[in-house]
Amino acid sequence: MLNKLLSAAAFTLVTPALLATAQATHTKPMVVGYVFPQNNILQPGQIDAHSMTRINYAFANIENGLIVTGFSHDAENYAYLVALRKQNPDLTVLTSVGGWLWSTNFSDVCLTPASRKTFIDSVMTFLARYDLDGLDIDWEYPGMIGAGHPFRAEDKQNFTSLVRELRVRFDQQTRHTHRHLYLTMAAGSSNEFIEHTEMDKVQKYLDTVNLMAYDYYEPDSDKLTGHHAPLYTSDADPKKVSADASVQAFKNAGVPPEKMTLGLPFYGHVWGNVEDHNHGLFQPGKPTPKGYAPFNLLAQSELNSNPDQFVRYWDPSASVPYLYSASKQIFISYEDAESIAAKCRYVQSHKLAGVMFWEYASDPTGTLLSAINASFRERPSGAAKSK
Repeated sequence: MLNKLLSAAAFTLVTPALLATAQATHTKPMVVGYVFPQNNILQPGQIDAHSMTRINYAFANIENGLIVTGFSHDAENYAYLVALRKQNPDLTVLTSVGGWLWSTNFSDVCLTPASRKTFIDSVMTFLARYDLDGLDIDWEYPGMIGAGHPFRAEDKQNFTSLVRELRVRFDQQTRHTHRHLYLTMAAGSSNEFIEHTEMDKVQKYLDTVNLMAYDYYEPDSDKLTGHHAPLYTSDADPKKVSADASVQAFKNAGVPPEKMTLGLPFYGHVWGNVEDHNHGLFQPGKPTPKGYAPFNLLAQSELNSNPDQFVRYWDPSASVPYLYSASKQIFISYEDAESIAAKCRYVQSHKLAGVMFWEYASDPTGTLLSAINASFRERPSGAAKSK
């Protein structure tokens, strides 16, 4: 997700302030939402300022070692989002840099103290220009090829350096402005990601680690269908993956629960040619032309009571739903209000920082976001299980 900065000498001078700001606690669960308009202009009333704690605007890019805007209307959209703070003074607006396709230059940016300083200088200018509250790093992924990006074995240590140096610079700025700058990252939910990072060190300099607890199963890479965002590991899951397993892995890697936000997908994955065994779950399937389905489209399918269309099923061991059409031989893994509520209870019971979701436009009716906020207004009923 991001890059790394500054000198060891500067780090030594500001360590106490650095640790104090990076380890801030939250009195109630956070709701972090990614907003990804691409080349569209955000319209008045499109974003609910009161439904989120933090907005991560996706994505800024990296060119010639500098952070730059990624899309044609970013300036207008930053202004729109920053203005929402007048409606909700507790709202913060960050820019997220990188992403699956734009992580190409992270390895080069992090390579040397000089390249990190150049990048950090550009970040400070960028944040000031658009009056933003901080930076979210979305490097996919350090030490790994991701979508075909250059990578190095030393990305592991260089990423730590970048985050440490960013925090030093942010804290220096805060001493002048008395305004905290937030530094967060989006983290891959796999053990491989943990192996290629130093999360026990990295977390010290971050306000939150946004755990991407989704895409555990994807049609393009998994020949079997499966839950792409299970809360718990399904009894029948051959891969034995889940959000709970990832939370435990990150905790074991040194990330405190109070710094983790649990990622929620506002979209589903679709497999075709799935025969009617176990209602299509954990069965052979193939990618479809429209394998990525926003929640608003899935809700229309779920509400269709025609038996030739989709039937909703619930996996109690994983605490997630899925859709299957026997006539069409289509299987869909997705999130709905019931599974969202279960994950929010998990966040409260395990004392995580809150939730993060991708992404706002996938649920224009606000069904899932409303479920999040309703869940966090309720008191958790007992401790959630951990498997």
